[in-house]
Amino acid sequence: MSHELPPTPEALPAEVFDSHCHLDIMVGRRKVTSGDPIAQAAQAAAATVETILDEARSVGVTRLVSVGYDLPSSRWNADTAAAHADVYAAVAIHPNTAHAATPETLAEIEELARRPYVRAVGETGLDYFRDSAAKEDQHASFRAHIEIAKRTGKALVIHDRDAHDDVLKVLADQGAPDTVIFHSFSGDADLAEQCAAAGYYMSFSGPVTYKNAGYLREAARVAPQELTLVETDAPYLPPVPHRGKPNAPYLIPLTLRCLAEVKGVDVADLAAAIMANGEAAFGAW
Repeated sequence: MSHELPPTPEALPAEVFDSHCHLDIMVGRRKVTSGDPIAQAAQAAAATVETILDEARSVGVTRLVSVGYDLPSSRWNADTAAAHADVYAAVAIHPNTAHAATPETLAEIEELARRPYVRAVGETGLDYFRDSAAKEDQHASFRAHIEIAKRTGKALVIHDRDAHDDVLKVLADQGAPDTVIFHSFSGDADLAEQCAAAGYYMSFSGPVTYKNAGYLREAARVAPQELTLVETDAPYLPPVPHRGKPNAPYLIPLTLRCLAEVKGVDVADLAAAIMANGEAAFGAW
């Protein structure tokens, strides 16, 4: 695993934002294990929030949403968003640790979600790829987060891994919030069409650039432009040609240019649409 950060790509011709990243991991707020080499590499770069934002701005990525996955990260992201004008936060308990979504923890998540610079509840959802949390715990936590999003009027950011049908079923059964975002969209064109019909946003990340991800590019092609977002999930999921290196918001241009090519639209026009989508989903900056 190389600790060298990827080179800066060509700047975009218009501003855009990163709809999903993890600043706390990039700046070393979370201790990582030897089993998480991407995060280890990102932390070896010794980034700060300020340097991450400056690097992103240099290529036209002017804003970002930093996302919580447990109580400590949610607290940190909420505080960081309050301290930086170009950062919003999302707060939640990740489905992989759904057993930690106790009533007391969820009550604090809801309290954090009511802060003005916290604009989303997430990432929450279902993950059937890993078995680190029982399905019943995941479903209970997911439903609780849906209700928090509805009570607070915030967007719901969904982690969906190998669980497409059940995620859609829970949203339908529980009643979805006004704004739903499928983070790092991982489905095919059929799922994209179902999300579009429901009015759900689809946020595409680095894997849409991967050679073996034709199904993702087809999903991106059919996703309505007005429901399309772009993200890094940094420090994870770097776009081609930087697989195996740490990701960061300044690499958004590589994914955005891929999306523009797939959708057959101008890069600047797609960036403008995504900025408008971001304000519709997360609120005015």
